[in-house]
This record gives sequence, structure tokens and C-alpha cells, in this order.
Amino acid sequence: MERVESTVTSIDMPVKAGTVTIGKPPWSSKRHTGKVERLILHLGAGKGEFSEIYGIPRSIGCIGNNRFILRREPLSIEEFKRTILEFRKMGGKELWLTNYDNIEPLLILANFASEIEIPEVYAVVMFNDLPRIVPIEGIRFIAEIKYPDVNPEKLYDYPWIYGVLAMVEQEYLDEVLRENFPGELYVDVLFPGSIKNVKFNTIEVRRILNPTTEKYHDCLAGTVAVTADGYVLPCPLLRNYVVGDLKKESLKRITRRKRLRAFWRTTKDAIPTCSNCPFKYICHDCRALEYQATGEIDGIEYCPLHFLGL
Repeated sequence: MERVESTVTSIDMPVKAGTVTIGKPPWSSKRHTGKVERLILHLGAGKGEFSEIYGIPRSIGCIGNNRFILRREPLSIEEFKRTILEFRKMGGKELWLTNYDNIEPLLILANFASEIEIPEVYAVVMFNDLPRIVPIEGIRFIAEIKYPDVNPEKLYDYPWIYGVLAMVEQEYLDEVLRENFPGELYVDVLFPGSIKNVKFNTIEVRRILNPTTEKYHDCLAGTVAVTADGYVLPCPLLRNYVVGDLKKESLKRITRRKRLRAFWRTTKDAIPTCSNCPFKYICHDCRALEYQATGEIDGIEYCPLHFLGL
């Protein structure tokens, strides 16, 4: 299976060469173009540990296995296929599928996406589902684990795994970065509810090198997320910011909407407290985490400089 070159995030911690991202999605360092780049599909209500009701304190919870509220009947497999095909015709290159209630729909849709030659198909699956998966050529399986409940040794039984999404409490952050995981490693930090309880260097964890941050949001740009019941969002965790409905309109029409594209262009210059910060263009920005902590889309709860009054 073809691999993409890993980029090690700069951080004051012992980082293994296979570490791709710490505290941010793997696309946050990529150059953005102002066009549709990736589609994230949620395929059910979920059975993960973290709930929409109580908040999802995960740095990469956007591609992980959580629990959400469904407000109506989910999309059918055929409706999801139509959405994937439309995304392909629009020139989309990254498809992220998250496994929730049932592994079978994920495998069906991943196989379909591979057949229509979407360049990058990522399937995020829970560790407990790995024995039920038969590797499929062209599909990059990412196993989600909770560290240290699941250690690297257990994953070596599955050499076809493309990467590991490791959820980790902050006290284990140094430790997880010293482990030898198979494939690429995405470290999914569990943030406490307030900066007052953060015990790691958030400036280092959030540091990015993205050439387009002066024009585009490093994470939201080019991203379209679809809930299991067909609502289109700028981010899987911004559940209250619906920008379209696939049961009523096409994906192509929705992605032309000014409201969605405004999220793509939400740079730090658009966030009042960040606009004068000298680090604004090298600081990863998760609007979902900030919104969860503050109730404000332009919140900055996890900025240590703001906390210190600098």
C-alpha cells in the first residue's frame, strides 16, 4: 500500500519518526487552495467513549469515534455513495470515513470510494473491530486506541494498519511519544475543561508550519463534514453550525455557499484576541475545542498567553 511521507511536528518532547501530528488533524499543515479538499463522513450515532451531550474534549475528535445525537433517519448506503461520487466529480481527494454503529457500512463505502479512484481513502476504525476487517487495497485503515489501555504490541498483529489514532490523557503525553507504533501516529490529546488544568505546553502542541494560514484556516479550509443523518457541517464537531442538508440539495451546491466558505477563510486575523498575536500564523486553531470550552466560536480558552494576560 502506498504511503505518504510523514512530517514530524516540532515539539519539546521525545518524538518518534513515525509521528505525523500531535493535537491536530494530519491535514492542518497542508497548503490549502480555497477549493473542496476533503470529505468527512460519519456513519452512525456512535458508540464511542465521548458524547456530544457532555462534550468531546479531543484534539482530533473530528476523525475519531464519538457518540452523537441523530435528529432523523440516517442516510442510506446509496445516498452516501452518491455523495462520495459527487465529491469525486468535484475533484475531492481525501475521504475520511468514521466507523460508528456498524463496521459493515464503512467497509462497503470504503471499497466503493477505492473503486471510483478517490486518491486517499481513510477508514477510522475502533481497535475492537480490527479482527473483523479484511485489508482492502487502496484503503488506509487507521485504528483508534485509548493509550495506555492498548499498547503498541497489540497492534503489530495487524501489519496492514496505515496509522494509529491514539487518544491519550495529558499525563501520558510524553510516554506515548516514546512508543513504537506501527504505521503513522496521530496523537489525540484529551484536553481538560480549562487552561487552568492543562499541564502540557499548548504552544508546542499547537505549533504548525502551514504556508497558507494568512489566507485560510489551517484545519477548516477545504473541509466538508456530513453527519449520519445528512446535515453538512464545516467541522464534524461544530454540530450547531449546519450549512446544508443532503436530503434536500446537492453537495456541490452546498460547498458554494458563502457560510461554509467563510469558515474556510476564518484566519486568526478574524479572531479579535488573536489578530495582534505574533504567533497567530504558526498556532493551530481548533474552533470546535474552543467553542466547547467557551460557547463562543471565536473563543480562546486554550491560549496560555491570553491566560497570562500577555
